[in-house]
Amino acid sequence: MLAKCQSRTITGTSSRHIDVEVDISSGIRSFTIVGLPDAACRESAKRVMSAIKNSGFKMSCSKITVNLAPAHLRKEGAMFDLAIAIAILSAESKISQKALDSKVFCGELSLDGSLRPVNGMLCVADDIKETPDTELILPWQNMPEARAINNARLMPVSCLAETVSYIANGTLPEPRVWPALPADNNENNDMDFSDIRGNYHAKRAVEIAVAGGHNILFIGPPGTGKTMLAQRIPTIMGALTNEESIQTSKVYSIQGLLNNKSLITRPPFRALHHFSSDAGMLGGGSNYINPGEISLAHNGVLFLDELPEFRRDVLEALRQPIEDKVIRITRAGKSVTYPCDFMLVAAMNPCPCGYLTHPKKTCVCTPHQVHKYLSKISGPLLDRIDMHVEISPIDYDQLSSESGIESSSAIKSRIDNAKAIQSARYRGNRYALNARISYKDIEKVCALTKEASSILKQAMHELFVSARGYAKLLKVARTIADIAARPVIDVEDIAEAVSYRSLDTRAWL
Repeated sequence: MLAKCQSRTITGTSSRHIDVEVDISSGIRSFTIVGLPDAACRESAKRVMSAIKNSGFKMSCSKITVNLAPAHLRKEGAMFDLAIAIAILSAESKISQKALDSKVFCGELSLDGSLRPVNGMLCVADDIKETPDTELILPWQNMPEARAINNARLMPVSCLAETVSYIANGTLPEPRVWPALPADNNENNDMDFSDIRGNYHAKRAVEIAVAGGHNILFIGPPGTGKTMLAQRIPTIMGALTNEESIQTSKVYSIQGLLNNKSLITRPPFRALHHFSSDAGMLGGGSNYINPGEISLAHNGVLFLDELPEFRRDVLEALRQPIEDKVIRITRAGKSVTYPCDFMLVAAMNPCPCGYLTHPKKTCVCTPHQVHKYLSKISGPLLDRIDMHVEISPIDYDQLSSESGIESSSAIKSRIDNAKAIQSARYRGNRYALNARISYKDIEKVCALTKEASSILKQAMHELFVSARGYAKLLKVARTIADIAARPVIDVEDIAEAVSYRSLDTRAWL
């Protein structure tokens, strides 16, 4: 006898429709799954049959063939367990085939028939809402993330027997009441910019970078506060919008990092060790194409400490994602696209020993060692980093002084004002921050006074600035002017923007 029901499979940050077809007949006992299943999917046979038996259902036939269509699409994971079990029970006439219409089944089965949560349910729920007549049957543990999608019809179940009861009767034996979602699940309240003493120039640079969405590189000796500054950047970025929250949470849902809680509502902060591989950074893997750290940092911060210590191929692979804000990963027979619109924050020492620019400690590196160390970062990658900020050691007077200390909320208020100006300016465009200004709009948006234009011309003659670097200078200057609420870029704006190109001037060498 033949039966069919619907399921979904994850592709990138979306899901695709899968028809689960089951044919049952008499013959030699067998359970075959076709349709390009992976190892975990093929193992569904053992899980499903044990779950059906331990849920109190008896099977009359022994030869089972399961087809997962379309056949050309690779099926990965245990998400199809519940759909396969329901289709088998329908083929055995224990469930009406008509009752399966407009229902999508996703979930992994335990041997006792209970359901385990699966990754990517937020993506499935977001796609299901586009078809209001379709209902998603999912493990109850996935409900906290899935119900964040408005207008999606969801029915959480705890086991196979409960699913069959719901299909037959239209109600659950014990209706569940879900508590309200917590406001945040990733906010760190222990960090604030008021913790940082001194470093006024660096804090000002961070404010500008966040206000305009610019990438930033800190250069300075060990212990000058580079990492401390980077870790507090999310505290001045503000909460994600609902759309941004769902986009970012989808990536975490695919990786199973939501922990079956609420959405990601604060900008994520991802700090990588310099031993990271290209697959860990960009995404990929031997069996599945998983999102990498750049996608987990979507709408947040990607922090690369000790930048020259990263492998050269890993750093060079960042060039395209930094520009395009998406990463397309292609493997044999499969290609997926993940979002990666992040703010790149990097830190490095000026030399291998770290003390080249230290006012009191002596650098022990030779010129050749310094050159080799700095050459690990290519010019094209540096061109994509808007601001290069030198950080000096902090003396006792700065550490003990209370002057110049500002909280994250005070800095954020100025950033919010600058972002409001940008939002009004770019209304109707596909971008909302100065760092995203398209090249065709840059001359119109970044208008300069006559004096500022003269300063920029002089800087271009004296610095080693490329055409991309020229555009970065204008965008940073535009952000500085927005913080000061100036409609046109003035002399002080362009002069300050030029000061944030330390690796172009190479003055400290």
